[in-house]
Amino acid sequence: MQGQPRSNDDGDRAAEGDFATRFPDHMKPSDAVMWGIEKDPVLRSTITAVAMLDRVPDWDRFLERIDRTSRLIPRMRQRVVIPTLRLGTPRWAFDETFDLSYHVRRVRVPEPGGLREVLDLAQPIAMAAFDRARPLWEFTLVEGVEGGGAALIQKLHHSLTDGVGAVELAMLMLDSERDPAEVTAMPAPPRVHRPSTAQSVAGAAGNLLGWWTRSMVQIPTAAVSTAVSTIRNPVGTVASTRDLVVSAAKVLAPMSAPDQEVLHARTLARRFHTVEIPLVDLSAAGHAASGTINDAFLAAVIEGLRRYHRLQDVDVDELRVTMPVSLRQAGDDLGGNHFAPARFSVPANIDDPIERMQRLGQIARDWQREPALELTDSLAYVLDRLPVRVTTALFGSMLKHIDTVVTNVPGLPQTCYLAGAEVVREYAFAPTAGAAVNVALLSHCDTACIGIVVDAGAVTDEAQLVQSIIDGFDDVVSAGNRGPSRKKRRPRSTGAA
Repeated sequence: MQGQPRSNDDGDRAAEGDFATRFPDHMKPSDAVMWGIEKDPVLRSTITAVAMLDRVPDWDRFLERIDRTSRLIPRMRQRVVIPTLRLGTPRWAFDETFDLSYHVRRVRVPEPGGLREVLDLAQPIAMAAFDRARPLWEFTLVEGVEGGGAALIQKLHHSLTDGVGAVELAMLMLDSERDPAEVTAMPAPPRVHRPSTAQSVAGAAGNLLGWWTRSMVQIPTAAVSTAVSTIRNPVGTVASTRDLVVSAAKVLAPMSAPDQEVLHARTLARRFHTVEIPLVDLSAAGHAASGTINDAFLAAVIEGLRRYHRLQDVDVDELRVTMPVSLRQAGDDLGGNHFAPARFSVPANIDDPIERMQRLGQIARDWQREPALELTDSLAYVLDRLPVRVTTALFGSMLKHIDTVVTNVPGLPQTCYLAGAEVVREYAFAPTAGAAVNVALLSHCDTACIGIVVDAGAVTDEAQLVQSIIDGFDDVVSAGNRGPSRKKRRPRSTGAA
């Protein structure tokens, strides 16, 4: 369910006390794997978001709001602790020396203070590794933005939550009006419980046993549950078991290196770019292909990458994609991730945008139905028991030959305010996770805000890539502009170099 911002008549969110119960004490196995494979820094899982504000927020109100949120959301005051002898997954422990001033900073953007300059500030912040002895988030308020505006650079580790959860958490800091009525008294800081060594070992062992039991039950569940129907349909039962095994093999299969050299190198350098498109235009494009916004989004990105390859004098027939598939359900924990990464190849040689949306949309939907995706944490539990270097090498072989990650997250559905400043736009810059490019769509009211993260070693001409992606969106949007009543609106880059 899409979150809602604070309003002045909600009693300071009566359900605020419920949030603490939605953050488990230990990482899920998939989060533990994500944490461990950062032994290879190319596989870091840092999420960065940039919110553009219409004015500079009141600093004291801003600090109060962040402080209040950190008292309601335990993860904001917790650090990661690795269990003794790797018994169980890493656990979250309160940082007894938590210092808000470390996590919240204030800087001034260089002139002329446009979005490009803000993104140039955000890039090194995103590239810097987290201090693993502290909670895994940093907020930087940027003043001096042109027109009297400001920006907020938000950096957090993916193990805290996924994109959908991050939007819901952001709602806690936002208001539905610029100057709401006074809120209730500041909540007390969370009580810090310091477990004894025996308690820590017992908790880790319980966590290990719990996931072992769950995994040993869940992995064969599809086959075992269908065994009940074997008498009625023995052939179908065998086929179901076979399909599950095949699906798991597909999900975990390494990818060989592509033959062509475009988007080939991998480095630690990251560059941010943005594009804006009216949501109604993407929706019309998807509708023209009897599909969805996500179909139009995927087809536009693939067309953009094809055009970039052509500018490098390379014809490409297929591209390799990672697409996060949300597994989040109502009532799930806010903490941790509830998605499975689907990795698949798509044709990159379809000229007609309608056919491209239909073909690529069907491929994505087929992968969303892969049975093994539901077993992500159980499979991750098994992988997490391997030596870290082995797991890191395995995931490197799975992820470093991906051309692009594409992710689509519902953002703010209405106008919101942060300490008196309106959030005008918000862009998400998701981790490349070994890929050459990540393209993230974060909706903001009626606009699709596209954040593009480029591995600067893989992309030799960023301007060409961004323009190619804009042209890809323009190609797809044109499919929805064929009716006589539709007025074509060209996608535009808002953070050009």
